[in-house]
Amino acid sequence: MIDIKQLEKSDSVYLQEYKESLKNRKGDISIVESLLDLNQERKKLINQAETQKAQQNKESQEIQKLKKEGKDASAQLEKLKVMSEEIKKLYAHAEEADLKVQEICKTLPNKLHKDVPAGSTEADNKVVRTVGEPQKYSFNPKEHFDIGEKLGILNFERAAKISGSRFAILNGQGARLERSLINFMLDIQTKENGYTESLPPFIVNSQSLFGTGQFPKFYDDVFHLANTDYHLIPTAEVPLTNYFANEILDESQLPFYLTAYTPCFRSEAGSHGKDTRGLIRQHQFDKIELVKIAHPDNSYEEHEKMVQNAESILKKLELPYRVSLLCSGDIGFSAAKCYDIEVWLPGQNAYREISSVSNCEDFQARRANIRFKSGQNKPQFVHTLNGSGLAVGRTLIAILENYQQEDGSVKIPKALVPYFGSETIK
Repeated sequence: MIDIKQLEKSDSVYLQEYKESLKNRKGDISIVESLLDLNQERKKLINQAETQKAQQNKESQEIQKLKKEGKDASAQLEKLKVMSEEIKKLYAHAEEADLKVQEICKTLPNKLHKDVPAGSTEADNKVVRTVGEPQKYSFNPKEHFDIGEKLGILNFERAAKISGSRFAILNGQGARLERSLINFMLDIQTKENGYTESLPPFIVNSQSLFGTGQFPKFYDDVFHLANTDYHLIPTAEVPLTNYFANEILDESQLPFYLTAYTPCFRSEAGSHGKDTRGLIRQHQFDKIELVKIAHPDNSYEEHEKMVQNAESILKKLELPYRVSLLCSGDIGFSAAKCYDIEVWLPGQNAYREISSVSNCEDFQARRANIRFKSGQNKPQFVHTLNGSGLAVGRTLIAILENYQQEDGSVKIPKALVPYFGSETIK
């Protein structure tokens, strides 16, 4: 959540920066002025109520004095009654204004970091680096669903019979490849990159989804458990970040590095007609998530490290990829700055996202109330970061397509062979 106190400062550079940020996100700048006007009205109503309350106390003292003197206080009592009703009305209007202020704040996105390029679509993202050369093939490379179905390791038809569209069944060596990738990724992130593994709940409450910014804006993207306040997680970012909700951490504990394997569940609202075949856009998919709870002074250093942590998986699997800095029109609601890591898919002849790594600064921390304290200093909000390390299904796709052979078999990357148990799927 944005810091409304920063917006209200008369000499606030923050206000102008936020307006520019919102403009670059294609948001409505007028809503910021409406927010500030509404908050001033709220403060005015509270001030009027407090002034009236002070006067009410004086009137009460006067009534007590008159009663002690045996004098008639009926006029003053009537005045006090009217005053009391007016105070109730003022507080009620102030509460109503406060609710409107909070509702607006909930819908406003994070302020963009100064490095984020202005742009409208993913075409305006800035490629930071490209790693590895796409392989040349002596045959026309196939897409992963053709490879997987021919090998008998992917079945979409039976998944549709069981669940519906945008589901898949991995069989035999396909299921083993998915499991191998999960173990491989977790080992790299915990043993080499310093993360602590967690196995969080796959079901969370509404407050947790609000804390990380999925609610209320992306309510329709989440699967909900009927007649409860429970929801299936769209990403392990939600339980991992909220692990510290409503806590004050000690500065010496920072940073925290957390990782988790979880299935993720997304309704894919608004994706009609996109990636309808294959594993690219599923209602259920596996992911290794990375989360950092960092000190504000070095969160951007931690951000760059997190990108490298995600990249390390692709490097070990020898998969070509590129890293792009997302533009203002493509970046997520909660992110101040975000990199996409895109793996090369020869079957599609394109780079496709396999990880997004975001620094949310204190945006999520304000919503989830995660703070830290140093000595006797006043508690302040942490910075939260998150990213995929990696999306498991999309990594499986990348292996099937990049390591496909002309005879239809698929080689297993050398680093993964000890986990998978053999060198080829055939």
